[in-house]
Amino acid sequence: MGGSFARTSETLGAGRSLPRWPQQGVSRLGVDRLLRRHAGIRRAGPRVTDRLFFAVVPDAATAETIAERAAGWRARHGLTGRLLKAAHFHVNLAPVHEGNGLPDADEIDGWMARVREIPMPSFRVAFDRLTSFANGALVLTGEEATIGLEVLQQRLSDALDDTPRPARRYTPHVTLLHDGRHIEAEPVEPIAWTVREIVLVHSPVGQTTHRHLMRLPLA
Repeated sequence: MGGSFARTSETLGAGRSLPRWPQQGVSRLGVDRLLRRHAGIRRAGPRVTDRLFFAVVPDAATAETIAERAAGWRARHGLTGRLLKAAHFHVNLAPVHEGNGLPDADEIDGWMARVREIPMPSFRVAFDRLTSFANGALVLTGEEATIGLEVLQQRLSDALDDTPRPARRYTPHVTLLHDGRHIEAEPVEPIAWTVREIVLVHSPVGQTTHRHLMRLPLA
């Protein structure tokens, strides 16, 4: 059996046809499955374990307010998706990393140096609309009261991009939960806070945790 296995490994690597298997060996169906699995392993890249993104995060009191009101909206609309933790509410500004492990410190320092140069004062933001996105996310959005976030996102993207481009399509939002049922957009009492900093967030894939790695105050 050891000889047959060795020959099979060689043919898999070279992409040639398999040798004839002995009667008591692996079935043809088993060989086909092995070939498909092997091909899939070769095509697949490294498993994504870590994501990093720049975000705006509400203060603790506002996050608790969002959580309380989100629980009420969830019940009123008959949704069953799990609410995000209050500490996880955020407005995503720019993803900067998705991969296996974290980037090295020099790369992170380079991002931070660019972000420090962004000319942006503190500003007020308010979300006054509840709606569902196509992916099932129940979110808070706004219009005029979220313009400051649109400006910040554009300046941040330009700072991180070696070749600044025209304004990207961007909808500031706070995700509350995910659910298979969608709701029609509706106005809600505004939830507001003052944005004073940008946060670099680490989100390990598959874990319900966010780590705030660095905070950069706005000018």
